[in-house]
Amino acid sequence: MLRLDAEHVLRPVRAGDGAALARAYLANREHLAPWEPTRDESFFTEASQERHVQQCVIDAAAGRGARFVIESEDGEIRGRMNLNNIVRGAFWSADLGYWIDRTRTRRGLAGRAVALVAAHAREELGLHRLQASTLLHNLASQRVLAANGFERIGLAPKYLRIAGEWQDHLLFQLLLEEPLSSRREGP
Repeated sequence: MLRLDAEHVLRPVRAGDGAALARAYLANREHLAPWEPTRDESFFTEASQERHVQQCVIDAAAGRGARFVIESEDGEIRGRMNLNNIVRGAFWSADLGYWIDRTRTRRGLAGRAVALVAAHAREELGLHRLQASTLLHNLASQRVLAANGFERIGLAPKYLRIAGEWQDHLLFQLLLEEPLSSRREGP
């Protein structure tokens, strides 16, 4: 568990998080809808979220993913940080994804959490590279990535199906062999 500020910690997803995740996703349903795939009603249930949690735990044990929650002092989940698609071999890379609760934006939580997850990827997982993508108009997320040393590496047309449509994304990378404190130009 890593402290983000006086009220929030970053910790790995663990068994039993399903109920809190369901509450978090329900509370942020409209806030997240423009940035995520279209969600079926079952996604927002405790049972569905607990199945997802169990898969996260299995993936972490197998080295395929590392998923985290941002938890507030009242025990509620206020965001997610995910390292997905961890690949070894010649690649040693992962995809970074994240979201912050609608009531917690613009507090620096995302930036601090991205920094901690990048350090974890480098020091604990031994990864070489992180990749992240944002919708073209997601300037806030682009600022978070740039502030953490990610550099823009390209445009991916119709990259992900978000909000029911195939949408273009900007691609960013962070090479973890470089000092993590180095800042690059913004998006």
